[in-house]
Amino acid sequence: MRNLKLTKITLVLAASISLFSCKKDTTTPTPTPTPTPPGTEIVSSNISTNTTWTADRVWQLGGRITVLSGATLTIEPGTVIKGEAGTGANATALLIARGGKLMAEGTATMPIIFTSVADEITPENVAAGNFASPNLGTDVNGLWGGLLICGKATISASASEVQIEGIPTSDQNGLYGGSDDADNSGSIKYVSIRHGGANIGAGNEINGLTLAGVGSGTVIENVEVVANQDDAIEFFGGTVSVKNFISFNAGDDGVDADQSWGGTMDNFVVVTPGDHCFELDGAEGTMERTYTIKNGSVVNDFNGRTTGGDLINTDKNTLVKLENIFFKNVASGQQINRTVDNPGTSYANIVINGTGTIGDYIKDAATATGVTVGSSSTGKANVSGMSWTWASKAGALGGL
Repeated sequence: MRNLKLTKITLVLAASISLFSCKKDTTTPTPTPTPTPPGTEIVSSNISTNTTWTADRVWQLGGRITVLSGATLTIEPGTVIKGEAGTGANATALLIARGGKLMAEGTATMPIIFTSVADEITPENVAAGNFASPNLGTDVNGLWGGLLICGKATISASASEVQIEGIPTSDQNGLYGGSDDADNSGSIKYVSIRHGGANIGAGNEINGLTLAGVGSGTVIENVEVVANQDDAIEFFGGTVSVKNFISFNAGDDGVDADQSWGGTMDNFVVVTPGDHCFELDGAEGTMERTYTIKNGSVVNDFNGRTTGGDLINTDKNTLVKLENIFFKNVASGQQINRTVDNPGTSYANIVINGTGTIGDYIKDAATATGVTVGSSSTGKANVSGMSWTWASKAGALGGL
């Protein structure tokens, strides 16, 4: 009798274990949502009225956010803006539409930082003078989109107004171009744009700073773009000028200009882009004008990374004046790719710091007036006002 009773108990226990196991296997766990960090405000709608983003919190872009025509977005010094992850039509970005304005005026001690939600930097870090990311390197890119500004200035394209790359054609806020070369899209000062360039499809990424048909009434100075998957900055026509600019570890070009941009870039540094240091194209329509790039330093070898493409790449109809530019640590094979039948590109005091001769660094060497090989201390960027940048704090401006 004892043996029979023991057998029954064993069977009951086995059944109990079997039922428990079946229930566990067929239950789908409920995922725990990722909480929004304290002090974060998610922006999910376009901006249609005058709005201010304050430095007492992080402003998180929940998608492509547009400052619509007639509205002004003001961003306080020391503010941190973070873009959520997304690709294709879902890539996050801040877009300033024609007629909208961005007043993002930071200071050397309180810069404004655009970055990714993966970046752990906080407004408290910025206020304490810690401008570098605490967890992301200076080569991490493609984590969100970027900053795009569309204006009403003239462009040289297939039409007087066209759609900017990086914005789906279904979004008419991406149109740029017009007839107002003095158009004012706002003011951008002491701004750092990081880890952007999300892919929107077919190898097409968003630039760190896109200036599309932006007019001369717009102020852009003391800006750096760090680790953008596409170009650090790209001009599409327009007449806006830029000074005190840094391109650091761009995945594609350091500086790109298209559609007969008509402004000036003055005092700049380009550090180890993945492709060309300068991709400088001319008109795509009938309108033609000349732009100027002057007083700059280009670092072609830093921290184990080297420039991947040409030093300067132009096309046959590029109209550009390049003046007082020093190319540091130029490697064999890096060249100024000048076409001999392009009289619209001129060089003055361009110094290549390398071990070869002029013929090693410039095609059509017989036409290379204004370009020399050496280590001249003249014609460089003045980096004395760039110590606030992450590029400076990472040592990328050393010896300039």
